[in-house]
Amino acid sequence: MPYLQLDVNDHYPVEAKRLLAKRMSETYAEMMSVDVRRISVAIRELGEGGVWRIPEIGDEPTPVALMMLDIRKGRPPELRMQVAKALCAHCIEVLGLREDRLNVEFTQHTGDEMYHPTLGGFSPDWTPDEA
Repeated sequence: MPYLQLDVNDHYPVEAKRLLAKRMSETYAEMMSVDVRRISVAIRELGEGGVWRIPEIGDEPTPVALMMLDIRKGRPPELRMQVAKALCAHCIEVLGLREDRLNVEFTQHTGDEMYHPTLGGFSPDWTPDEA
């Protein structure tokens, strides 16, 4: 953990996904003060018609992308917004996603809900001193 998951409606070359995973991991690690080796990135290519949202009341559903970020509990809203904006920018730049069709959701976990056996077991809890 952290687990960064992006659900998309299209298919992309492996090199584009590798570049996106690298940028997302490095940005997240720096902004959230976490060991980059703890980060996993999934780019789930659900295919045409895989993710939808109704953009305006009365509109038909529109294809969108959704990023789910499983993170350590306690991150302040301002920091979460900054990291969401930075990760969205990578998705827009690398995959060409549209900002108005990209959402981010956070799921927060305590350190003992994130286990990484090669890095000593549970993740350390986040403290405000890390910001």
